[in-house]
Order: sequence, then structure tokens, then C-alpha cells
Amino acid sequence: MVKRVFFSFHYSNDAWRAGQVRNIGMVDGNRVASDNDWEQIKRGGDQAITRWISNQMHGKSCVVVLIGAETAGRKWINYEILEGWNSGKGLLGVRIDRLQDRYGYQSYPGNNPFSEFNVRGVPLDRIVPVLDPGNVDSRTAYSRISANIAAWIDHAVAIRSKY
Repeated sequence: MVKRVFFSFHYSNDAWRAGQVRNIGMVDGNRVASDNDWEQIKRGGDQAITRWISNQMHGKSCVVVLIGAETAGRKWINYEILEGWNSGKGLLGVRIDRLQDRYGYQSYPGNNPFSEFNVRGVPLDRIVPVLDPGNVDSRTAYSRISANIAAWIDHAVAIRSKY
């Protein structure tokens, strides 16, 4: 069964890597805004951005944060994490730094973006699972993500139901 999720990622650094994950057949995610669409949304200010995020999250069961080198601490990533949690959605992190970018380069692992939040005094990074394919080549990383993402989404939704 196809999982309906909202993908959160650092667009300028990781859109290519995110596209690889989004193309895994068992995951149906939000429509990615093109560069032109995103510029138009941004011109509407923070209110337009939050409205776009809310519309894209509607009907999704999980927020999947695709973690690259510079994902943690970004304003809109943080907003999407909070919005997802506060609306009762599962949260899942997937490390994508080992996937190649459009030029064939891998990246380096970034900080865990969930470590900046707490739920009832518990650090969110102790609650939210992060799928890490390991320090491997891009093909192996993709294979590991593809083989496990559906089960991890279900696991993340089940974890969220306990809070």
C-alpha cells in the first residue's frame, strides 16, 4: 500500500537526493514546488509559506524529514517538524547524504534536526526514528532506503500514536 507522506528537505542542497527518495514507488509525497513556484510562494511572505505547507501536509500520515548536510536548524524544516508533530502526524528522519547529487557527489552527514525539540522533557531525537543507510555507496544507500522506508513510516506513525 502506498504511504501518503509530506517530505521535508533543504531544497537548494538536497532536491536531487530528495527526488530519488520521492521516486520510490511505495511512497506518495507532496508535490515539489519548482524554483519558479517557490519564488512566487516566498513573495507572499511567511503566511503564504505556512499556508502552502499546511495544504501540502493535509491528508498525510507522516512527515519524512530527508536529512542532508545542512538540514538541521533551518527555519522551515523546524516549522514542518513542529507542524507535523502538533497535527498528530508521525515523524521520520531519513539520512540522504550518501545518495549522489546530480553531479555524482555524496555529501556528509548533518546534525539530527529532531535534537532541537523536546516533548514532555524528552528530546525528540530519542522519540523519532532516523533511517540511516550507513557509510555506503549511493546505490547501496538507495537500496537500503527503498527496502525499509515503508516499514519505517508505519513505525513512525505507531510511535506518534503513543504521544
